[in-house]
Amino acid sequence: MNKIYASDAVFYDPVFQHLNALDVRKMWKMLCLRGKDLTVKYQVISADDHIGKAQWDAYYTFSGTGKKVVNRVKSEFVFKDGLVVNHRDAFDLYGWCKQAFGLVGWLLGWTPWFKSKIRQRAKSSLDQFTG
Repeated sequence: MNKIYASDAVFYDPVFQHLNALDVRKMWKMLCLRGKDLTVKYQVISADDHIGKAQWDAYYTFSGTGKKVVNRVKSEFVFKDGLVVNHRDAFDLYGWCKQAFGLVGWLLGWTPWFKSKIRQRAKSSLDQFTG
């Protein structure tokens, strides 16, 4: 993944919002290294020299709770000179919270407060990651 991003690339998803190229590379490395049982299945929906769309499912154990998660993601890409300059992922954050946090996720995962805590924890993990 890290080789496909341009030096000025940007990334967005419901958790890791507004990452620059350096941080998105760091994010992928962190997620892959921590995802000991990570499996990904993907399908390219469309792609040309300028834009692309894909759907993918990530199967893994969330390290924060030890719970199994299946995250269904829709990705949109903008390409320039064969590299990704914009990558936007969309997924159901509340659905993810319910899987990753069980009852707590069911009860609180829909709230802006809980979603904010998830984002803060993810940013802190990314900032501290040195792998």
